[in-house]
Amino acid sequence: MEKSQYNLCIKVLRRLDKSGILGQIVLAGSWCTLFYEKYFKSVRYVSMVKTRDIDFFIPEPRMIKQSVDVAELLKDMGFIIGFTGSQGYIRLEHPELIVEFLVPEKGRGTDKPYKLPQLGLNAQALRFMELLSQNTITVEVQKMRIVLPHPVNFGLHKLLVQQRRPNKAKSAKDLQDAERVLRAVVEKGETALIKKTFGSMPKKWQSRIKESIKSIQENGFLEFLQGHD
Repeated sequence: MEKSQYNLCIKVLRRLDKSGILGQIVLAGSWCTLFYEKYFKSVRYVSMVKTRDIDFFIPEPRMIKQSVDVAELLKDMGFIIGFTGSQGYIRLEHPELIVEFLVPEKGRGTDKPYKLPQLGLNAQALRFMELLSQNTITVEVQKMRIVLPHPVNFGLHKLLVQQRRPNKAKSAKDLQDAERVLRAVVEKGETALIKKTFGSMPKKWQSRIKESIKSIQENGFLEFLQGHD
């Protein structure tokens, strides 16, 4: 990862922090793996961030009361409004970063953007996202408090969604991120939490995760999930 990309990420986080919304959103996606270094400081762990996408998950969109024009907030940093998908999901684009907001998909789901008028944006609703907010941690980075999914939830989520990826490269990256993070969780002595979180999931989710585990070479560190009933 380029230092300039990291510095830009920090600037984005700082702007969101000063606006008052950083504490109400969860940093999701591969950028989590970078900030997990603080959580795993007592074990062997090296993050490998190789993505422009920085995703923010909003567990409860209606709870955000502040009125913050995020596009305007980041405009002077070189971010411009872009659109993706046939439905026109808004994202903020920069040569080094792409900022997107996500919300949980509920009920039967929809392919229409979820409007976030208080932020001047819309968000994409995705299935399984609630797993990322069921158990979170907070890390301090340059005097900012950043909310992250617990590494267990992050890793299991990656295993859960990777099969749904149409892009094979992104699917493979999901597996790599999941394996790297969950190996560190096991080394940190939190195997019981993996079992507990996995056991609380619907059976269909468990089956998806088991299939994903088969795709990881030398997956002995998660054998206990394969036999889970």
